Amino acid sequence: MHQNYYFIRQLSEALKPALLGKKIVTAFSQNKDELILGFAGQHQEFYIRALLTSRFSSLSFPDVFNRARANSVDLLEDMQGHTVEDVVQHLNERSFYLRLSGGMQLLFKLFGNRSNVIFYQNGEPPELFQNKFGSDADLDPEQLDRAIPQHYEAFVAAGGDLRKLYPTFGELPNLYLQEQRYSQLDLEQQWELVQALLDILEAPTQYYIIRLNGKLRLSLLELGTVEHTFAHPLEALNAYTRYYLAETGFQQQYEQASQLLSRKLQVTQTILQQTETKLQELRHDRSYRQNADVIMANLTNIPARARQVELYDFYTDQNRIYTLKESETPQKFAERLYRKAKNQHVEVTQLAEKAERKLEEVIVLEDALQALAEVKDFKQMKAYQREYEHLLSQKQQAQQEIPFRVFEAEGFKILVGKSAKNNDLLTQRHTHKDDLWLHAKDVSGSHVVIKQKAGKTIPATVLEKAAQLAAYYSKRKTDSLCPVLYTPKKYVRKPKGAAPGSVAVDREKVILVKPENPFERLH
Repeated sequence: MHQNYYFIRQLSEALKPALLGKKIVTAFSQNKDELILGFAGQHQEFYIRALLTSRFSSLSFPDVFNRARANSVDLLEDMQGHTVEDVVQHLNERSFYLRLSGGMQLLFKLFGNRSNVIFYQNGEPPELFQNKFGSDADLDPEQLDRAIPQHYEAFVAAGGDLRKLYPTFGELPNLYLQEQRYSQLDLEQQWELVQALLDILEAPTQYYIIRLNGKLRLSLLELGTVEHTFAHPLEALNAYTRYYLAETGFQQQYEQASQLLSRKLQVTQTILQQTETKLQELRHDRSYRQNADVIMANLTNIPARARQVELYDFYTDQNRIYTLKESETPQKFAERLYRKAKNQHVEVTQLAEKAERKLEEVIVLEDALQALAEVKDFKQMKAYQREYEHLLSQKQQAQQEIPFRVFEAEGFKILVGKSAKNNDLLTQRHTHKDDLWLHAKDVSGSHVVIKQKAGKTIPATVLEKAAQLAAYYSKRKTDSLCPVLYTPKKYVRKPKGAAPGSVAVDREKVILVKPENPFERLH
């Protein structure tokens, strides 16, 4: 009901003493779909914050507003310096306008998800804050009153049909009448009930924030469960906007982030699986050279112009189906496979690099989803959105550097930081309390993390490989043996003011290993 005609009428009336005689001194936007207007008098400032998103639109009136230094755009510059001469409410319409000196007008059209703020100068095309609603340029603030006959004779003629006489009631007043059994009364009783309702709507003594059917609502009527009560419409709308954004707005943003990250994770996992399958085929199962060898060994067994043929594969000791080209002789087909084989090692290298990138992206997205699961309120959501902005964008962006290398041993993922700055990102953002953290003892080097798997103990062989990586990517790389400390991540702290990559470690254990990359021997 915060955009119901009867509430907006109270709101615009309450704005008069706050705005009359004040000058508009600033108008700017620093967030999408948000307009800030600043007014100043001799001894007092006043701010209007118009939040006009497709999901939620509302006005609020902060006591002060600190403008951000970045991402802030000045708007409606011709209006600034002009004085508010009147606040005019439209009859039976969810809109009002400020009449400004110099013949200017500023219209607030509060039509749910089609809300807008429109600036008018004499003889100039209107300036729309939300340009996507182009038809708003045809609105005339002097012609928006909607006269509706609402006397008793018109009520009787309409048979008590509220939609014809009181389309401005909206959901909550109609619900209120239903609870009073409006439809069961005769016309005269209905008229008396409507007049009693209008007495409340036109001169409310209280403004309520209620919970109705699980939703938070601003109301002029005591419906549902009353959670907060206010005596002034500006105070009520401020509180409602704040509570709504903290509750409903948080839930919407949380779900959007979860859906987006889950979708990206699914796509990335699919690409990773396809890449690994292709890589496996090239490395082992279906080498171009091996296929060519089988074709050449069976030239006399292949019918002319065959599209498919079953041949004995002496590399795998089993029969296999080979797909051929009808327009190409088996010998030419084999020659083409031999040419492909020359470049096969290049393709294998490229696929291996792609698989590694996708594995890194999977881990980053999994960590982002795990971090999202710990977000519990609107303030935490805002901080999360800033930290993970690069992942939450719908737009295609340049590939952001992953702060770690990925290795895999016996189903466990091992992450290795790429630099001092990336060490911090790895440990603080991509490592969770039960993951195992490793580092070469008493020297600078990469942070190394073994990602924990639920219900499974990290094998000693995996621990040794991770320790070898920690030693290999450290200042002890050339030593014959290197001590490597390890401990669960929950015992690793980042002291305040510490240099990039520096941490404090408690309850560590030490393993002695030879510095090397054990995974290089596997290729």
